[in-house]
Amino acid sequence: MSASTAPTARTAPPAPVLSVAPVVLPAPGRAVDLQLRVSAPVTGDDLPVILLSHGQGHSHHLSSLNGYAPLVNFWAAHGFAVIQPTHLSSTTLTLDPATPGAPMYWRSRAEDMTRVLDHLDAIETAVPALRGRLDRDRVAVAGHSMGGNTASLLLGARLTDPETGTEVDLTEPRIKAGVLLAAPGRGGDALTPAMAELFPFLLTPDFSRMTTPALVVAGDKDASAHLTVAGPEWHTDPYVLGPGPSSLLTLFDAEHGLGGISGYDVAETTDDNPDRVAAVQQLTWAYLRTQLHPGDPAWQTACDALAAAPAPFGRVESK
Repeated sequence: MSASTAPTARTAPPAPVLSVAPVVLPAPGRAVDLQLRVSAPVTGDDLPVILLSHGQGHSHHLSSLNGYAPLVNFWAAHGFAVIQPTHLSSTTLTLDPATPGAPMYWRSRAEDMTRVLDHLDAIETAVPALRGRLDRDRVAVAGHSMGGNTASLLLGARLTDPETGTEVDLTEPRIKAGVLLAAPGRGGDALTPAMAELFPFLLTPDFSRMTTPALVVAGDKDASAHLTVAGPEWHTDPYVLGPGPSSLLTLFDAEHGLGGISGYDVAETTDDNPDRVAAVQQLTWAYLRTQLHPGDPAWQTACDALAAAPAPFGRVESK
């Protein structure tokens, strides 16, 4: 096996996965009810939970409960229950542009995750094969791109509501760890003028109180020039500026799609690379496995394997 295709660490064989969608949670006060996809291994109990927040992008259905299959299937096949909401920003919903919170619904996105945690009983009822199998004390959040902004708010980051001028705290204490995938960084003059005008909530992120443990994943070729003038390092800001115990995985030659995590054979992926996707799958799984099961060696094993590879696809640093 070549170095480019070598796994980062040995994992157990994948289990069969069940996936149910749409699971619909009534959501009074929300523009539409909350639709979810729930994926989990067919067998096993005490399943830790990952809440996955989608990004945006150009494809119609990746920004919904139907996206991110490469990550969802891997995580579920290796012992997690994964819950994916369709946020109000999804292009599948075609809401009136005048709907409050449009176009990114940054606050509603985070509130979707809290709503999920408030209604795990209803989710188990809707998916009978899952009843009694969730470990509600072991919950993580993951998010890609704009979903990374959602995840950072749940992990303790703050921002100033551009409409009211007040600081917003959406920290969810039930979430014990997170993974930020190509997430937005600092605001101010790091944003392009167009993004500052279109998405003013991105002007004021404050990572100084993001204390929940997190893995930040960034591509060293992810310039995201439509969003930032700060270059690829912008996506490392949640790690650099956050005070919590965290790790940074920098992927060499990776762009915003991180090899294609948002879906199988996605045309909008500019750096299509199945080996890179496999690396993200395994390292994110290992990180969350160890964070939610303290003492489990999965993360250290994965980091050691990465460091020992003859041609590593990335590097990890921690603080």
